[in-house]
Amino acid sequence: MVKNSSNNRIFTLNCNGRMVVIDKPKVMGIINITPDSFYGKSRFTEQAGLLRQFEKMLIDGADIIDVGGQSTRPGSERITADEELSRVIPALELVCKEFPDAIVSIDTFYSRVAIEAVHAGVCIVNDISCGSIDPNMLPVVARLNVPYVCMHARGTPDNMQQQALYENVSTDVLDFLIHKTAECHSAGIKDVIIDPGFGFGKTIRHNFELLKNLSIFKMLDKPLLFGISRKSTIYKTLGTTADQALNGTTVLNSIGLLNGADILRVHDVKETKESVMLYQEYNA
Repeated sequence: MVKNSSNNRIFTLNCNGRMVVIDKPKVMGIINITPDSFYGKSRFTEQAGLLRQFEKMLIDGADIIDVGGQSTRPGSERITADEELSRVIPALELVCKEFPDAIVSIDTFYSRVAIEAVHAGVCIVNDISCGSIDPNMLPVVARLNVPYVCMHARGTPDNMQQQALYENVSTDVLDFLIHKTAECHSAGIKDVIIDPGFGFGKTIRHNFELLKNLSIFKMLDKPLLFGISRKSTIYKTLGTTADQALNGTTVLNSIGLLNGADILRVHDVKETKESVMLYQEYNA
């Protein structure tokens, strides 16, 4: 890691032999191969629509595209690894063949899905459970030799909002990520990305407190992923819906950038790239 002028940090990720340099904030677009993710316009179950959206995100400037086959919204029901594989692998094979230069990540907590996804062309594993759901995940990712997103969550999507209890949410999440990043490195994972897990076992007030204290996670010297796009923290605070939460998302993404976010995981790539451009001019 070396310093730069804007966020004071530069990271490199070895993505299956392709080097991704994080010398400015990156944008990760969200595509869900699900019937039940909380934001309807992120769902794609037909090939033609999937390809159009994937291409649009790349044209709009997505640096990474994150594909998931299982909803992890609060209260969602878990599907099996077999069902998740049946959803995502054909889609991943399609987009990786059509867009071979794209950097694609898989959003999964199953090691079997991670293995098949990397074989299909994926080069980042994004695990909301940080190995707590599937104990094989960390050693598997180490063998796959790809970057790994380690996220904080309390419980699992079906019960996490009942476990939103903290003495101090910022320091509790920091302590968890210190422990888990060490565990990742002990397993042999070389490139770890950290994610405080906005909305995962946290109240609206917890999420705003985390956002206010986001810069404390820079002490881990890891790329910091920030994922609050169109979440209920925004639309419930504003008394609106996920469909109407773009403006609120842009505001909180901008605060996230000012507080040290390195990767913004979003539904709206074009608008987020504009925020990043303005942030860079601000820091020039």
